[in-house]
Parts: sequence; structure tokens; C-alpha cells
Amino acid sequence: MFDFGTWTSAFNDWLLGLVGNTEWLAVLIECVIIGVLVLLTYTVLALFYILYERKLCAWFQCRLGPMRVGKWGLLQVFADMFKILIKELICLKGTDRFLFKLAPYIIITSSVVMLACLPWGNGLQIIDWNIGIFFILAVSSVGVLGILLAGWSSNNKYTLIGAMRSGAQMISYEISLGLSLMTIVILSGTMSVSELVAQQEDAWFIFKGHIPAIIAFIIYVITATAETNRGPFDLPEAEHELTAGYHTEYSGIHFGFFYLAEYLNLFIVSGIASLMFLGGWMPLHIPGWEGFNAVMNWIPSIVWFLLKAFFVSFVIIWFKWTFPRVRIDQMLSFEWKYLMPFSLANLVLMTLFVAYGWHF
Repeated sequence: MFDFGTWTSAFNDWLLGLVGNTEWLAVLIECVIIGVLVLLTYTVLALFYILYERKLCAWFQCRLGPMRVGKWGLLQVFADMFKILIKELICLKGTDRFLFKLAPYIIITSSVVMLACLPWGNGLQIIDWNIGIFFILAVSSVGVLGILLAGWSSNNKYTLIGAMRSGAQMISYEISLGLSLMTIVILSGTMSVSELVAQQEDAWFIFKGHIPAIIAFIIYVITATAETNRGPFDLPEAEHELTAGYHTEYSGIHFGFFYLAEYLNLFIVSGIASLMFLGGWMPLHIPGWEGFNAVMNWIPSIVWFLLKAFFVSFVIIWFKWTFPRVRIDQMLSFEWKYLMPFSLANLVLMTLFVAYGWHF
């Protein structure tokens, strides 16, 4: 399979020659270029996911979705983006202006850093530490702070209730989400993102890990749906109760930040599922099928990663447009009474499978 690392290494060598082997300057230029590419990718992916969900929910409901702007409605998201950009930014009387303006940037920063941790392809990864999964979980919890600040600083009872709901929901479901990821960490014996992908060359963890890995994958998809405030767990934004939840008082680009972060977080949790359970950018390999494996290797690694992420996103979107919204007490009871004990039991089960060598 083609290694994109050869391109990045060649670019680094060319840049060093261009700046006279001044390493710090070359690193600075590379960081700026990577930052611009990450922000551009962030925007493009968020716009794609907005259209992706609109078309999928229209398909589920036997209609066409947006069709007026551009061919097949493909330019509708760009029209919506430009409309948000030209809207006035309003701070109502009584709001904490500093925290009110800071909250959207905290949420955006959290999701951008998590995006940089994902392995996009063979040699296409920005951050790779030996505690990569721990770092992803730590950064993901920072987004809760932005939501709580947004709800409290808006000086509105509906936004405060929405923020409190979101905080309780995300902190609760983060436990089961972390336990499901730790199940795979026990199977692999590493937290390094690159090492996790490398160990799935012969078979993905969802197949290698046998029954505990399948259970962990199901738990992860459920908890990831709740973590991203997606239906049927969208109580923090329940429009029939709270108008728009914690971002009711936001307008213009500030509201756009919340909107983009919600869809980008959908891609991030799908990308993490691809990394932990479905091999990341690794192709589908079947032991003994050398011809089949050779054909799979011809498909670029970045295509494999995106296809897997889009598949998991499809399942999460399917949840939203299939199941009715649950009550807040039902949502929290489901986590503390069922998911968390089941996740702990599954963690112990995976430990036994690894200790006795029952996995593939």
C-alpha cells in the first residue's frame, strides 16, 4: 500500500533546503500549513455532513431533501454558510460577554484537536503519542466546558437547563464510552494510534476480539450518539421544551461554530470507531486470500478510512431518524443502570479472553 509518508518526508527535505537547513523555521512553516489544512478539512467535512444528513433523512422519509440551490441541491450548504456569516452577532443584556464569546471557541478548539489525532491514511497523521487514546478522551471532555459556559453565560433559563442536561449526559456516557475503548486497549496492549492500526493488518479488532469486541462496538456506537447530543439523546437541544437548548441566544458565526462542531464531532466519533474497531485506514484482509488482499491494497488508505467513518456516521444518523426522543431520566437511567455495568462486565470478559488467549 502507498505510504504518504514518502511525500511528507520529501516535502520536509525540500523545505529544509529552501530555508537553508534552519530546522525551527521549517517546523514553523509546516505547522502553519498543517493548521490551515486542518481548518480547511474541518470546514469541508462539516459542510459535507450537513448535506449528508439532510439527504439521508429525506431518503428515510421518502422525499428528496434540498434541491433548489445547485445541481441536486449540492450548493445549499454553501448558501446556508454564507447566510450565517453575514448575520449580526448579538449579545443580549445581562449576558457575561467574555464567557459568552469564549464558549464557541472552546468547543471548536476541542474538536479540531481531536480531528488532528485521527490516522487519515498510511503516513497521514499529525499527532501520534504512546498515550494517543488517553489524549483523545481527555480532549473530548473539554468540549463539555464550552457547553456549560454557553448555557450559563447566556442569562437564560432555557439555555441553563440545556447546558445542565448536556453536562450530565456527556459526563455520564463518557464513562461507558471510555470503558468500551479500554476494552480494545486491553486487546491490543497499546494506546498508540499508529500501533493500533498496525496490529489490525491481518484482521480488524472487531473480528480479532471475538464477542467482547462486538459488544464494545455496540456500546461505543450508543454512547457516541449520546456524546454528540444526537437523537434519540438530543435532550440538551429539545426544541419542544428548550427552544434550541444551550445555544438559543447565539447568532451569526457563533451559532455556526456550535452547528459545525456538532457535525464535525459526528465524524470524529465515527473516525475513532473506525480506528479502534474497523482497522482505521487498514484495508480488509482475509488470511489465506492473497489475491483478494492484493486487490484491497490498491484502494488508497485514506479512502478506506473515510468509507468506514461514513458507514458509522450512517448508523448514528439512522438512529436519530428512527427512534423517538427519550426523557432525561430514561437517558440517565439507561447509562447508570445498564450500559456502565454491562461495559464493566465486558471489560472483565475481554481481560479473561486476553489472559487465556481465547481471541483470534
